[in-house]
Amino acid sequence: MLDIASLRDILNQPQKIIITTHHKPDGDAMGSSLGLYNYLIQQGHHARVIAPTDYPEFLWWLPGNEEVTIYTENTELSAQLIADADIIFCLDFNNLSRINDMGELVRQSSAKKVMIDHHLEPEDFDDYRHWNINACATAQLVYTFITEQLQRPDLVDADVATCLYTGIMTDSASFRLPNTTSAVHRIVADLIDAGAVNYRIHELVYGNQSENRLRFLGFCLSNKLEILREYNTALISVTKEELKRFESNTGDTEGIVNYALSITGIRLAAFIVERTDLVKLSLRSTGEFPANEICKKYFKGGGHRNAAGGQSVDSLEMTIQRFKQILPEYKTLLIQ
Repeated sequence: MLDIASLRDILNQPQKIIITTHHKPDGDAMGSSLGLYNYLIQQGHHARVIAPTDYPEFLWWLPGNEEVTIYTENTELSAQLIADADIIFCLDFNNLSRINDMGELVRQSSAKKVMIDHHLEPEDFDDYRHWNINACATAQLVYTFITEQLQRPDLVDADVATCLYTGIMTDSASFRLPNTTSAVHRIVADLIDAGAVNYRIHELVYGNQSENRLRFLGFCLSNKLEILREYNTALISVTKEELKRFESNTGDTEGIVNYALSITGIRLAAFIVERTDLVKLSLRSTGEFPANEICKKYFKGGGHRNAAGGQSVDSLEMTIQRFKQILPEYKTLLIQ
């Protein structure tokens, strides 16, 4: 394993650097990746962000987005860039399976691998790790990596700050989650001082939705919401045909599960959606309820205690049935 002094020495000279993040990147994934990218290019590094898949249009405005390569659209170029890299930064994921087909390319690369992440149970593939499960966002850890470990707070400019603010804002549910500590707010204050325009970022992320997406949200809440009062649980499920009907794009389902969780008395919310080859689950919970345990134990997933995800190869109907059959096991926790 590298120590921080050795990594600093390596980064004192221009390097060919790849930054990657998990498939279907969210605000924290792209915010942390582009925040690090905008830091590295100031030092003369040849940096490139490679996203394993596409990501929501409401993140395309982020500084540096025009330099992002999408692996599924540029497979050969991405593979060559990974093979030629001196350093690969792996952000907002801790298992190479989370970057799909890119995983083996990264594993086989001779590049030094740096993990910056806040998820449980990291895989041992990295040479250096900046990891803290108590961080509210990977963007928070990128900030401390730059300012404390690399000791370059002077290079947190407006572009870096804008990206990192976006990551923290989105992964903390607009600063609402329990791990949004006073330390996080002090970091956010520093980012605003560095040039992040907080109200504008909020508008660009949350106030820039398509008509189809809003109609889809209304459909989900009016027609697809199911309340299981016996278990203080709410469920929304969506079929492939319903996604197609509303011309759903990447990112259009993001955050819908939080509406279900916002209902008075609900402790666990699930959004279950039928994709082309799998059924995907997003779980959210309140308090001490372990949403991540359900995903890990039953749906080949994981995540944080109050925000987790999983998948199923069964049909949508069978996946919903299985989810409901699990709830009696957790009834005591759900009705506290």
